[in-house]
Formats: sequence, C-alpha cells, structure tokens
Amino acid sequence: MEALRTRDKGMDTELAGILGSAARNVRVKLGLTQADVADRIGMASEVYGRLERGHMLPSVQNLRRLCVVLNIPPHDLLGLGDEFAAPPPKEKPRARTEEDVPEMRRLMRNLRRLTPVQLKLMNLVASAMQQQKKKP
Repeated sequence: MEALRTRDKGMDTELAGILGSAARNVRVKLGLTQADVADRIGMASEVYGRLERGHMLPSVQNLRRLCVVLNIPPHDLLGLGDEFAAPPPKEKPRARTEEDVPEMRRLMRNLRRLTPVQLKLMNLVASAMQQQKKKP
C-alpha cells in the first residue's frame, strides 16, 4: 500500500510540474501577469504562483476556470496528446483591446475593491487629469 502512495505522489508531482509549466507558458504568451490570472479564476496570486511552480494541483473547478481564462484545452494543460482534443470552438477569439493592457487590468482590479465614495473621488481625479491635459 505504501508503494502505491509513493508512486501516486510522484505522479502528482510530475503532473503538477507539467501543468504549471504549461500554464506559465500560455500566460506569458497572452501577456498576463500571475495576479491577472489569479484574479480571473478567483484564487490568491500567491496560490496561483505555487501552481505555476508545480508545487500544487488545482481543484477540478479551478482547472476548468484556468482553461477558460488561458483559452487552452485541458489536454494541453495536462500534457496529454491531441487524441484527447475537443473539436475546435465555433466562435472566433475577440480582438485585443485597450482594456487588455496589464496597466488597465491592474487599475480595474484596484477600482473594483474601492467603496462607492472612493470610486467617486477617483472619478473626480481622473476628470481633473483629463481637463489638465486639454489645457494648452
């Protein structure tokens, strides 16, 4: 029984490394930060960092969310062959917009955490900055 547990632990470590490496490669190609991905899947960025380093495996729910956020099929994240691939999606991926730049994502993440009063103040600051920019 102990030999079975040891073998399973080795398999888990190997799988965690494969999954973490694949997630990191795709994230970097998409121009996302660890915090961006963690925020989108509802995970602390420190925990997501452990996942990318191969120190843990995600739950099934988080694996699914990760696949959606990174737009990668599960068989690629798990290091399986193309025989496990699903048929290609019918929708085209959306074009990259101004909202996709890391600075904008960080700002939006911070704004979502503000109180209504703080949001109102930030809006006033942004308006004042725009007015200042327009003056000759």
